[in-house]
Amino acid sequence: MQDVVTVGVDGTPEATAAVLWAAREAELRRARLRLLHAWVLLAPEPEPGTAPEDDQNYWPHRIVGDARDAVRDRHPDLPVDEALVAKDPLAALEEAADQSSLLVLGSRDLGALARYTMGEMGLQVVTHTRTPTVLVRARPGASEPAPDAPVTAGLSLHEPCEALLAFAFESAARRGVPLRVVHGRRLPSYAYNRGGGVEPVAAQQATADARQELLAALRPWQERFPEVAVDGRVEVESPTRAVLRDAADAALLVVGRRHKLRFPAPRIGHVVQAAVHHAPCPVAIVPHE
Repeated sequence: MQDVVTVGVDGTPEATAAVLWAAREAELRRARLRLLHAWVLLAPEPEPGTAPEDDQNYWPHRIVGDARDAVRDRHPDLPVDEALVAKDPLAALEEAADQSSLLVLGSRDLGALARYTMGEMGLQVVTHTRTPTVLVRARPGASEPAPDAPVTAGLSLHEPCEALLAFAFESAARRGVPLRVVHGRRLPSYAYNRGGGVEPVAAQQATADARQELLAALRPWQERFPEVAVDGRVEVESPTRAVLRDAADAALLVVGRRHKLRFPAPRIGHVVQAAVHHAPCPVAIVPHE
């Protein structure tokens, strides 16, 4: 991994929102920012002094130049690299992800169907890369999160969580904000009686057991990051609903995705799908084995 934050650039408002988010993240990480524009029909670079109207890559240069200027207006000291790549966008993004510590893409808010920077390429990258990827929506008119808005992480206790917790704690520490860790769990079958009602004592015990599991998972990370205030929550309901509700006021939502080839195609889980489509804040997808 290189200390580089790469962001896909295609000139859309969604990509612009992603560029500005990535620039702030790179500054927090003290990393370089790489602006990547990929187009399979990119022409060879023109000779120095070529007039703009004769530059076959005028629009790719314009797109990346506008993104660079937007970054410099807000982060004048941030080191910025520009990459115009004559490749299929999917191949370029996957290669860039492998060379970066973080990949950032813009996502379009189209209701039930989400599209990403450079078409659906971004979603395919998410399902293949081992690099954490952040999806950022352009939300015109939406208010900025409060300066102390928490980082929220949706945590499953039945899968490896080290990578997710590392990303979440580091993100909260960089921002100097609290970390909210949410574990949603449905009640086990023994908590229901024969009539379908909930047995209060059994439900309380199941919730207490889940809370102890959550505290045990968080304990070593709290010792490693004592400066991060942690709010661990066990929600007795669908994990998807719990994560979305508790991310309503978050600055960033962190979710995990199993990085394992599945047939007929790699997929993202229900929680990730819901977060990408409905979370009001940027969503970080952290792969794990």
